Amino acid sequence: MSRARRRTRSARLTVSLATAALLAGGAGVWALTGATAQAANGSAEARDDFNGDGFADLVVGAPDATVSNKTGAGHVAVMYGSADGLSTAHKKIVSRSTSGVPGSATANQQFGSTFTKGDLDKDGYSDLVIAGGKEGSVILWGSASGLTGGTNLAKYGGAPQIGDFDGDDTPDLALFSDQAIGGDDPMGAPATLWKGPISRAGKPAKVLNIMDKSEWWGYEADDASCVTHGGCEDGPESITGPVEAGHVGDINGDGKDDIVQWHYTGDGTWGNRLLYGGGSGFTEERAPGDTAGGAAGTGVGDVNGDGFDDVVVGGDDWNGKARVAWGSSSGLSDDNEQTFDQNMPGFPGAEEEGDQLGAAISVEDVTGDGFADVALGIPGEDVGGIADAGSVALLHGSASGLTGTGAQVFHQNTAGIPGVAEKEDRFGQSTALLDVDGNGHPDLAAGSPAENGENGAAWLLRGTKTGLTATSSFAFGAQDISAPYKKAHFGTVLG
Repeated sequence: MSRARRRTRSARLTVSLATAALLAGGAGVWALTGATAQAANGSAEARDDFNGDGFADLVVGAPDATVSNKTGAGHVAVMYGSADGLSTAHKKIVSRSTSGVPGSATANQQFGSTFTKGDLDKDGYSDLVIAGGKEGSVILWGSASGLTGGTNLAKYGGAPQIGDFDGDDTPDLALFSDQAIGGDDPMGAPATLWKGPISRAGKPAKVLNIMDKSEWWGYEADDASCVTHGGCEDGPESITGPVEAGHVGDINGDGKDDIVQWHYTGDGTWGNRLLYGGGSGFTEERAPGDTAGGAAGTGVGDVNGDGFDDVVVGGDDWNGKARVAWGSSSGLSDDNEQTFDQNMPGFPGAEEEGDQLGAAISVEDVTGDGFADVALGIPGEDVGGIADAGSVALLHGSASGLTGTGAQVFHQNTAGIPGVAEKEDRFGQSTALLDVDGNGHPDLAAGSPAENGENGAAWLLRGTKTGLTATSSFAFGAQDISAPYKKAHFGTVLG
């Protein structure tokens, strides 16, 4: 059976120069000690590569940064990869105040709270779509010199997703509106599906209804009253409830990408749903995950190597266990899941209340053995008696599922990791797996938005054929890259 075609991940979630020098040993570049530099361009996945050099580029969100004196306006930092890893000098800072980016910074806009990557115009360079709240989203276009320009997507400012949703080998763009969260009953949230390719003027090849006609529940194609009055659920131009995050992969192996998406279900609760891709819009099914406090970590990838992407979800409010729901030709099933916690044999440490196992999840094949591995953020983990210092873990996939064999756990007191574990740092609040040095093994980015008085910081751990290593790991914050840093919560989102 052929392997699942592609998968994407995104995950949730500024230090002073002096502090960064202390954290990173004074290095401004993530040096690859003992590693052989790539003789040619790297081999990173195309969706992660904005300048086409073969090295993945890391996007770091700082949604609470003050920009142009507007508190909470937000920005993102794009850190370009290379054979030598990441450098604080090779980056691009993007906000609504950046030249060429449409719109203007406004208070509490939280620009960069979510984003998605993919080659929308099919020019060979990945593009970046950044959510911008009520003001809508922005497309930054990839090029040989990196991201450039900016195209505004008015109205749709919440959790955009790029994938080949209709199976024609051209990336499409699913757009969702930014809606107020609250109340007992979720309101209809305007959404749309843009068929690719998408021009740099922001024009799709075709605009499709977000839901398949069979999902309209009796609404006619020209009936926009549900959107106007905000009262429908799955009408032709809306979807149930505000959306907080999403992840893309092919769950049922039909050659069409699907979205696993957290959405507000009313009465203070959140649920996870699966939107199956199709030629005339999505069809909706339930995905594992229910919480009372916002979206939990979710990742998508082929953990057991059977050709179908699986859905990995962090511990929920009901039993604290994380789980893997196995993809198949018929999709997901409640009877086809693996549950686990830190008591899994081989998993270093022990399960404790408040650990928040899997608050962030990323799924990629780090070792190159054909089975996707799972990076788990555990931001509530106590380290050496230090409350909520936080950690990250890597579990390996296998033909029989996720295993604790060879599991690794890292925190700021791990030898080689810059910094020191401190109370309520919540290291691991965000994670991402992507190959920034192009050696064929995804590296782990981990975020601590609470680091240094809630300025925030991000770390890189190198990927190898045996897993992750703390050797030559690198830490940086927004101040190190000359970006707004005070209370920015840098590292809230990584991808």
